[in-house]
Amino acid sequence: MFLKAGAVSLALLLASRLLGLVRESAQAAAFGASGMADVAVLMLTLPDIVAGLLASGALAYVLLPLWSHEEGARVAASQRRVARWLLAGGAVLALVLALAQQPVVRWLAGGLPPAMQGLAGTGLAWSAVGVPLALLAALWVTRLQHERDVTGMYAANLVVNAVLIATLAVVALAAVPPRTAMLVLAAGLLAALVARLAWLHWRQRPFHAAPVAVPVALPAPAVWLWAIAAAGLPLALPFAARSLAAQEAPGALATFNYAWKLVELPLVLAIQLVGTLALGPISRALRGGAPAEAAATMRRGFALAWTLACACAAGLLVAAPAVAQLLFGWGRMQPQALAEVAQWGRTGAWSLPAQALVTIAVAALAAQERLRIAVFAHGAALAVLLFVARGDGGELMAWLAVLWSAIALVLLRALRPAGQGWMPWVALGAAGGMLLAVQAVLLLVGRPGALATQWAAAIVAGIAVSAVAWLASADLRAALAR
Repeated sequence: MFLKAGAVSLALLLASRLLGLVRESAQAAAFGASGMADVAVLMLTLPDIVAGLLASGALAYVLLPLWSHEEGARVAASQRRVARWLLAGGAVLALVLALAQQPVVRWLAGGLPPAMQGLAGTGLAWSAVGVPLALLAALWVTRLQHERDVTGMYAANLVVNAVLIATLAVVALAAVPPRTAMLVLAAGLLAALVARLAWLHWRQRPFHAAPVAVPVALPAPAVWLWAIAAAGLPLALPFAARSLAAQEAPGALATFNYAWKLVELPLVLAIQLVGTLALGPISRALRGGAPAEAAATMRRGFALAWTLACACAAGLLVAAPAVAQLLFGWGRMQPQALAEVAQWGRTGAWSLPAQALVTIAVAALAAQERLRIAVFAHGAALAVLLFVARGDGGELMAWLAVLWSAIALVLLRALRPAGQGWMPWVALGAAGGMLLAVQAVLLLVGRPGALATQWAAAIVAGIAVSAVAWLASADLRAALAR
């Protein structure tokens, strides 16, 4: 049902994410898990994190429905109007970040020693210059999404990562002092953001249209605020956890960032992709389909997302050290930090099944125009994380797993899927049971010592989880049938 529909998107997304991992590997090789690594992570991720929290998903939520019934000239006019807002707001935000650089650094990377906090503040000010560029890129990606130009959308990230990898290679090979490294990173980041805008502008050439004389009405501010909250709060959870972990010591921010990449790759490539592909069928089924069709569609979405999440979690539980070694065990990466990356990644793997349920539940709530429930659930979880959660990166990963489980329960309670026949109980039990069996074997027998054996065992574990669920669940077989 969902498999073939996403073949092109999956290939391009996979290429984008893999190149992103190469970028993280280059960063680990250049700086390891050190104070300078924290500075690099802070600088290179800030513009896109701000764009993700404030614009990327919100633009899609608001503009795609608006543009769906507008002709080309009016779409272009509204795009230009939103672009002016984003550039103006981005410029103001960049100025605020530059002026408040030291308090921001203390919150985002408080574990840095005082001498490095000044360097991080200067780097953050340079990185803030890229915030308006990232916000504009988010708008242009939304336009390409409207035009169904998946090549243009995903290749934009390839452009950014290629420039940043080259920049990190220069820093690593030249062995420059920290301040020079910071300036080279700043130049490379701004060059990458400008190159992405150039690519997106080129991809939009066929869609350019002359301005229209009739003013184009945009949704009310309340609509934008709810869209920002719905799209940004899920991203704020790992970002806040990373900032809390960064208070511990120099290098903690980078270590958490690398560990989260182990969780993020299957999350984006498998679970969130299923959610994206399922959104259309779920919307059609819930809005206009028969109850039996809606129930079948929901069961298949839940079954596929849950099974993929359990299979990926099983693989990470077995082979997190091998994956961490492959991705980050290069150059200046310290063995102790690499062990922490693997351990924190294993803990974070337990959040994947809950995030799978959340992804499909949010798609159903969006189809029912009930996203406020998801906003309140994520907002409450963020408040708990900020004001209650404490500990190192591993403990914060555990907090994330618990909080996403709570969010899943809240959203499922709102949907009441059991009473409507939406829950694929057989698939949930089969895949979840196999995941617990993998954990039990690891506790009784232990993890293989050789990295190659870990890879082999992880593949076997992932296939076993998927195979048992496929054999047991007709819903999963139907989801993969066409």
